[in-house]
Amino acid sequence: MKIALITGSCGLVGSESSLFFSRKGFEIVGIENNARKFFFGKDGDTVWIKSKLKSSIKKYKHYNTDIRNYNSLKQIFKKYRKKISVIIHCAAQPSHDWAKDKPFVDFDINAKGTLNLLELTRIFCPKVPFIFMSTNKVYGDNPNFLPIVEKKTRWEIKKTHKFFGGIDESMSIDNCTHSFFGTSKAYADLVVQEYGKNNGLKTTCFRAGCITGPNHSGAKLHGFLSYLVKISLKQKKYNLIGYKGKQVRDNIHSSDLVRCFWEFYKKPSRGEIYNVGGGRFSNCSVIEALNIVEDIAKIKIKKKYSKKNRVGDHIWYISTMKKFKKHYPSWQQKYSSRKIISELIKEFSS
Repeated sequence: MKIALITGSCGLVGSESSLFFSRKGFEIVGIENNARKFFFGKDGDTVWIKSKLKSSIKKYKHYNTDIRNYNSLKQIFKKYRKKISVIIHCAAQPSHDWAKDKPFVDFDINAKGTLNLLELTRIFCPKVPFIFMSTNKVYGDNPNFLPIVEKKTRWEIKKTHKFFGGIDESMSIDNCTHSFFGTSKAYADLVVQEYGKNNGLKTTCFRAGCITGPNHSGAKLHGFLSYLVKISLKQKKYNLIGYKGKQVRDNIHSSDLVRCFWEFYKKPSRGEIYNVGGGRFSNCSVIEALNIVEDIAKIKIKKKYSKKNRVGDHIWYISTMKKFKKHYPSWQQKYSSRKIISELIKEFSS
């Protein structure tokens, strides 16, 4: 039996990975301690996803383990090492705002936790692909220094710029403000690359923009579209923070992302990085997202504007997946932002 060891298995990407790889015949070993409830309160609670996985996946083994605890992780790796076929590392502290108040905890989870997993992979199963869920926040606020112009409902980059089609992996991660979250994830991203380049592990970093899907326990501090849709359907006031609500996000559905993981699993490389996101196919500003919800759900959303910008927030971020598509030409994106929002409305209305 092949095993997919998945950290953050009850989070958005971890749960999508668990379901996808189980359908491919894998036994799932999920490492998940419901840290989102600690980070974000009841809105972040993932216990419902845990129940869903246990009922949906016949061979799902759950470990309530903290990735900061090296010795606890070691026991899991020792038990399954001969059967582990892929490691998908999704566990993280994912919020800018939360990290600012608790930088030591944030760094321990995102940086030390990742290092723990890499070292145990090197010791117990060095030949298996190690897939890391990174973030576009490793680029800090460098995207904010692009030539951006204001439109009616969004900020937009000049059409003549080389990144008009999307930001690629050549963007620098240096000389910028990252936020503490972006900094801890940047360390993790770099050490994942290093274990690939220096230690020969089959590692990759997927630097994602906004990821969403029906399994997302969206909260005020994390989970853009999921939280926006939930608040809107409850007829509560939505707070647009900074940049006039015109900041642009590219949105990728968790199922589209996990199919990227599958492609890498079948044909892994060492120390690779990929920008992943909705690109020009799936993006919207915050205002545009609210407009789409209003149009589909036939409701009027109450809005509140806060002028102060969030540290490290991107004014405009659209990625290009040209590099990934070149390496894995069979992968195709299925979900547009409108299709994602429509699915979320259906899910949260039921």
